[in-house]
Amino acid sequence: MFLRDTITLSLQAVISHRLRSFLTALGIAVGIAAVVLLTSLGEGIHRYVLAEFTQFGTNLIGITPGRTSTTGFSGGVISNVRPLSLADALALEKLPRVLAAVPVVQGNAEVKSETRSRRTYVFGVGSDTPLVWQFRVAQGRFLPGDDPRTARAFVVLGSKVKTELFGSVNPLGRRLRIGNEQYRIMGVMASKGQLLGFDLDDAVYIPAGRALALFNRESLMEIDLLYAEGSRSEEIARRARQLLIARHGAEDFTIITQDQMLDVLGSVLNILTLAVGALGGISLLVGGVGILTIMTISVNERTAEIGLLRAVGADRRQVLGLFICEAVVLAGIGGIAGLVIGAGGAWLLGQVVPALPTHTSWSYVVFAELLAVFIGLLAGVLPARHAARLDPIEALRAE
Repeated sequence: MFLRDTITLSLQAVISHRLRSFLTALGIAVGIAAVVLLTSLGEGIHRYVLAEFTQFGTNLIGITPGRTSTTGFSGGVISNVRPLSLADALALEKLPRVLAAVPVVQGNAEVKSETRSRRTYVFGVGSDTPLVWQFRVAQGRFLPGDDPRTARAFVVLGSKVKTELFGSVNPLGRRLRIGNEQYRIMGVMASKGQLLGFDLDDAVYIPAGRALALFNRESLMEIDLLYAEGSRSEEIARRARQLLIARHGAEDFTIITQDQMLDVLGSVLNILTLAVGALGGISLLVGGVGILTIMTISVNERTAEIGLLRAVGADRRQVLGLFICEAVVLAGIGGIAGLVIGAGGAWLLGQVVPALPTHTSWSYVVFAELLAVFIGLLAGVLPARHAARLDPIEALRAE
C-alpha cells in the first residue's frame, strides 16, 4: 500500500463519518481558537504597555532617592539618606554624553483662573522637559532656563487643563493661582494622552524649585537623564553613580535605566502571554482526548476492515500509518478552522472594542497549528497500535 493509498483511505474514513469527524475536529478547533484569541489579547497588551512606557523615548535613566535593597540596621535606628537636590540635577547634567537632566516633583493642588478652578496634577520640572519627555508645545513656549533654585513664577498648562479653565480663549500671559502663589502662563502643551491610566494632559508644569516649596518637600522625587544616541546606558549609569556617591558620601539612591525597566516589564508580559495561552491549551488537551476516544471507537468499529487490509497484504506499519494519518487529518482540519476562528475573533474584538488591544502573533499561530497536529499524532498512536496488532484472521471473523 502506497502513501497515496494511505492518505486516500484516511480521507475517505473522515468523510464517511461526517458528524463524528465534525465533532472531533470541533474540539481541536475550539482549543486552537482559544489559544490564538488569548495569545492575541496577551500580545496586544504586551505591545500596548511597552508603547506606553517608551512614548517618552528609550534613552532615559531615572534616579530616585533611597536604595531598593536594604542592609545593616533598621532605618528607624539611624538614617543617613540625603535628599536628591536641585544641585544634584545640575551636576548630573554636566556629565559626558548626558544631553539634559530634568528634576521632578509631583503633587496635586487646586489651580484657579479668574473665573474657574479645579484640582489637578502639578509637576515641578526643568526647562528641558519637552526634550527629555518628548513633549511638544502647542502654544507659547515652555519654562525658561532659569536657575531652578531661584526660578520665576511661570506655568505651562496641559491641553485638558487649558480647555477646562479657559475654553477657546488664548491663556498666554494670563495669571493662574496655584496654592497661594500667582503664576504667569507661558505656554500650552500638545495633547500627550494617558500613561497607564494617568491623564498626562490634566496637569500643569512649574519650576521644580517652586514645586518643592509648594509641597513642602526637601527632596526631588526623581531626576531623569537623557543621554546621547549610541551611548551605553550602563556607562552613563556608572558615571552618575560615581558622581552622586562623591556628593552624598554613600549610595543612598537608586538608578534604573530604561533598558532594565523594559527587560523586566517584557519578561513579566511574556509570562502573562504564555499564561493566557496555557489556558487555551487546556481546551486543546480536551480536544486531544476527543480524538483519542473517537479513534478508539473507530478501531473497534472497523475491525473487519483492518482484517481485510491485513489479508490483502498490508503490514502492521501500514495499518499503523493509516490510523495515525486519520488522526492527524482530523487535528489538522480542526487546527485550520481554529486559526480562522481565533484570528477572526481577535480582529473582530479589536473592531468592536477599540480600547482593547489585540495583536495576532504568527509565531503563536504556527506553534498552535503544530501543537494541534502533534496532539492528533499523539492521540492516534494508541488506537493505531492496537489496530496494527490485530490478528488478520480474528479481525475478519469479527464481522
